[in-house]
Amino acid sequence: MTSRRTAVTVLLLAGLVAVLAGTVRADDYHSAPGCLSLWYAAAWLLFAACLWMVRKAPARTAVVLVMAGSVAVAATGLVAPPRTSTDSYRYAWDGRVQAAGISPYDHVPAAAELAPLRDAWLFPEGRAACAGPDRAPVGAGVCTRINRPRVNTVYPPVAEGYFLLVETLSPEGARHKPLQTGGALLSVATAAALLLVLRRRGAPWTAAYWAWCPAVPVEAVNNAHVDVLGVLLSVAALAAVVRHRAAGGALLGAAVATKLLPAVLIPGALSGVRRARDALAVLVPAAGVVALLYLPYVLVSRGSVLGFLGGYVREEGYDDASARNRYALLRLVLPDDWTLPVVAAAMLAVVTYVVLRGDPERPWSGALLVTGTAFLLLTPGYSWYALLLVALVALDGRWEWLGIAVAGAAKYVTGPAFPGHGDTVGTIAYATAAGVVLAGWALRGRTDRGRPTGAGPAGPRAAAEPSGDTGRTA
Repeated sequence: MTSRRTAVTVLLLAGLVAVLAGTVRADDYHSAPGCLSLWYAAAWLLFAACLWMVRKAPARTAVVLVMAGSVAVAATGLVAPPRTSTDSYRYAWDGRVQAAGISPYDHVPAAAELAPLRDAWLFPEGRAACAGPDRAPVGAGVCTRINRPRVNTVYPPVAEGYFLLVETLSPEGARHKPLQTGGALLSVATAAALLLVLRRRGAPWTAAYWAWCPAVPVEAVNNAHVDVLGVLLSVAALAAVVRHRAAGGALLGAAVATKLLPAVLIPGALSGVRRARDALAVLVPAAGVVALLYLPYVLVSRGSVLGFLGGYVREEGYDDASARNRYALLRLVLPDDWTLPVVAAAMLAVVTYVVLRGDPERPWSGALLVTGTAFLLLTPGYSWYALLLVALVALDGRWEWLGIAVAGAAKYVTGPAFPGHGDTVGTIAYATAAGVVLAGWALRGRTDRGRPTGAGPAGPRAAAEPSGDTGRTA
């Protein structure tokens, strides 16, 4: 039976890889988002089938399947240029600017001072070259692939150091491939890090939640989002904080200095903390690392190292509940003026619960609750933000939170297929995800209540591990 399940899992993985390759090759984001959505749906369905089959695999078999699948799935993101995001072009530009000895925070890409660094790849010329949907004019007959070319960069120092490293190691004319390759290596490294943590806890197969997730090859590899580096550092931080608070805090600071989003993990890292000195053992190293990493850029930059951060917050509507489709679920039942106070109160309640009642041996459990709640309250429109949440699901095993990653993809990819109703698509997607989370919570609670006396403690770990699988070996 085990051999048969393994064979079926391999076949399903092969199908997932084929569909993901087709998804990445389909250049339909602007021309046919509805068709692209069908590719996404097929990939997620195959992903679910793969998870269903691997959940009872022996531990050693699961490790081999997870790692082999991680390599194959990540490789599908390399088969085409970036399809649904232009962020990696800014990464390449920031790396080039730094290699020229210039702070990436000092000039916008359209600045005349940086004109000598332009090339035909990032700054094409001519009417035909500038006719694409992802082109922004920067001068007479000249355009750029870089989004928002008239604002300063928004990326923190670890991300900027990564861009410089990739630029330094890249051969001449490599274009988008080095950043995509870096994303593939980081995604596989994250799968390996998850396995190291999960094997010690008896459920290595749940690393497949990350390793085989369709969001990983699309967002971490094909679109080469630097979020994947922040995810790797976040996994390492949460694993380290269990045994050594200072080391975990330092790694968490590095994650925050890569992409600010991992700051939502801080309450999880403080799960169950009762003494101020224990909290400070995490917070002080985290803050210190962030400050030290920013310091070199502060010293060499003439402008603010926060770059476009304030403008981005306003542009995305985080400071105005009536703007765009932010806080969509709350706005279904609350006046816009109430939304921000309710978000603040709800997040404070969840953070307090995690810090006071969280399990210090499983900081990722509290981190998942805080992160998932933040996503449901803020309803972000960019699907790659959910990469962090996917890794937390892999650590904790609560599959129901993956619905948020699906919702983000639906809002970003499927929304444009319904002109004038894209916000409605996003709202429905996030409402469905919230329903799935609640259903999973109710089902998990019923399972725990039915657990016989003496069967062990109920909770996230017990729920994440299928009966009879803990510690299974080949």
